[in-house]
Amino acid sequence: MALPAQVTIVEVGPRDGFQMEKTFIPTETKVAIIDGLVRAGIRRMEVTSFVNPKVIEQMRDAEEVMRAVDRTRGVVYIGLVPNLKGAQRAIAAGVDAMKIVICPSQSYNLRNVGMTVEESLRTCEELIALGRANDVEAEVVIGLSFGCPLEGPIPEDRIVDLTGKVVAMGYSEVSIADSIGVANPSQVRRMMRRLQDGFPRVHFSLHLHNTRGLGLANVLAALDEGIDTFDSSIGGLGGSPVVVAGATGNIPTEDLVNMLNEMGLGTGIDTEGVMVASRMAQDFLGRPLPSFVLAAGTRERLFRRARERQEAQRATG
Repeated sequence: MALPAQVTIVEVGPRDGFQMEKTFIPTETKVAIIDGLVRAGIRRMEVTSFVNPKVIEQMRDAEEVMRAVDRTRGVVYIGLVPNLKGAQRAIAAGVDAMKIVICPSQSYNLRNVGMTVEESLRTCEELIALGRANDVEAEVVIGLSFGCPLEGPIPEDRIVDLTGKVVAMGYSEVSIADSIGVANPSQVRRMMRRLQDGFPRVHFSLHLHNTRGLGLANVLAALDEGIDTFDSSIGGLGGSPVVVAGATGNIPTEDLVNMLNEMGLGTGIDTEGVMVASRMAQDFLGRPLPSFVLAAGTRERLFRRARERQEAQRATG
């Protein structure tokens, strides 16, 4: 299959990345980073989660963030919602789209949202109805699609079955998540081919973690199957060492954008602009983030410096 000419990057750092941080990130800092990402060309972004603040204190300012972000035309701001109450808050706050996560692992779904898989499916049904009534996009994320820290490998058939159930409700956007970074390129290729063959009218995206260094390799495998939308996080923020010891987070946005741009695939995103936002997060957190491009710079910057050195040597020659 030919590679997609245009690839959409969904930035998830302000939600998936920030929510794991123990130190509260001030609302103005969050908004400055979000606005910086918009300036860099990001057009779809998970900006917050409408979860109970007692559960994730970092997301206590969800409404404040939504009020303060730059509502640039064409930018889709997405809120993660755990249940119908969260969805109602998200709509009232003015999100453009909502995502809800359902896990194929019964034990982890109970741990994550306090519901059985069947109860989560009923919530998905309520959510899409609420979204339609308010002209707000709704998307399902099938988490732990390649493996669960509590139950081990997840049968592929279970993901297909769960997809079929949400598609029957009317969902046309489904994200397949390797939430703990256990997938390999062969698995990704097989899974995405099977899902697209089985549900040709559904638009699938991928949420990949880089826990074992296979994030970008899995992107390449998915691109070969025609997948054109991927989640990523500035600096590689995210991932939970509580869930998986040593978890390093999502694919770094600047690494992903850099690779796609160098391959000649359109993203509309400026790598250097993303790096500016990543450095803002890195400076606030006070630690290096696990991004190769953030640490080493782009190839273009390296070659530019080499040219400048050569020109300086010739000038003093």
